[in-house]
Amino acid sequence: MCGRYSLFTPPDDLEDRFGASFDWTVSPRYNAAPSQRLPVITDETPETFERFEWGLVPEWADDSDGIINARAETIDEKPSFRDAYGGRSPSAAADSGGSLETPAAGRCLVPADGFYEWVETPDGNRPYRVAFEDDRPFSMAGLWTRREPTSDATQTGLDAFGGGADLEDETGGPLETFTVVTTEPNGLVADLHHRMAVILEPDDERRWLTGDDPRDVLTPYPDDELRAYPVSTAVNDPSVDDRSLVDPVET
Repeated sequence: MCGRYSLFTPPDDLEDRFGASFDWTVSPRYNAAPSQRLPVITDETPETFERFEWGLVPEWADDSDGIINARAETIDEKPSFRDAYGGRSPSAAADSGGSLETPAAGRCLVPADGFYEWVETPDGNRPYRVAFEDDRPFSMAGLWTRREPTSDATQTGLDAFGGGADLEDETGGPLETFTVVTTEPNGLVADLHHRMAVILEPDDERRWLTGDDPRDVLTPYPDDELRAYPVSTAVNDPSVDDRSLVDPVET
């Protein structure tokens, strides 16, 4: 499971890295958590960073069914994910001769510069951060959907990782949500967890967004450039979000 991640790379560097621009003020995130609105790059508007809520809510589901992860092996089979994986954004619908009224869903890039996993120890769960040696930003494969919210829209079931309502959320507009795709772990992450987020090679990012069936990019990222190190248990609390969370600690 990918249940938390960091994104503190300066906005200018993110714009250069991904070839997309921000039209809103972005703040560093050291403890990005489910139910928060976070930057994504969608196949619908790849030139712009959007703010979607982490916890995908399919168009047909109750608002309580936010899903933070999608298994790469079944994204073209599970009802929650197959429409998004198949590409049902308005632009994709138009390209295929479909109706622009098709409910919007598709693939996205989820920018990050590290993610957290928890290891069971005799003293409790110990959080570890996984990142590149130089902390450079990367993209995790994601899926997104857009739907009109109900009047009592809430998300539950994310208590283990969720940050509660994001104070920066706007209300009254469409409910735009995303999920992070996971795959088998590489050798490094296997010591921490049995799944890992799909880290895309930069050359595969455009194909993930626009390819007909890019499942072959959903593989474990090689571990020779990555590091994993223990961090403060303060990251367990999604309300804590400061620079100290990404600093190594002694175990």
